[in-house]
Amino acid sequence: MSGEGNFSVNIAKNTGGREGTRVSLRFQVAQHIRDVELMKSLVEYLGCGRFYLKSKGDVGDYVVSNLSDIETNIIPFFVKYKITGKKALDFSDFCEALKLIKDKEHLTELGVERIRLIKAGMNRGRKS
Repeated sequence: MSGEGNFSVNIAKNTGGREGTRVSLRFQVAQHIRDVELMKSLVEYLGCGRFYLKSKGDVGDYVVSNLSDIETNIIPFFVKYKITGKKALDFSDFCEALKLIKDKEHLTELGVERIRLIKAGMNRGRKS
């Protein structure tokens, strides 16, 4: 399987009357629908996440956004099966963001700013 995947950090203003900022993490793999059964099997194999078939196009996404699932299933998987290249750096940043969230740093302005800096350097923001 050679799908397009990413580790992402999302930062948004809280809605629903709550002040502050909401920080979330997301692991995602996209794959052509010809491999739909393989993608669905990731849910069972990794013990978490969901598979979504995009309404337009011919791509499906395997997505994990639950912090507990990321911590107990996704991160240990990639610690055991090492990632190479730039994605390894994104994974490291992803783990650092999770640590800040677990330490409740995301509840402070300084912590959110640290997470913003991590996010800015990930994926397309990473300098060669």
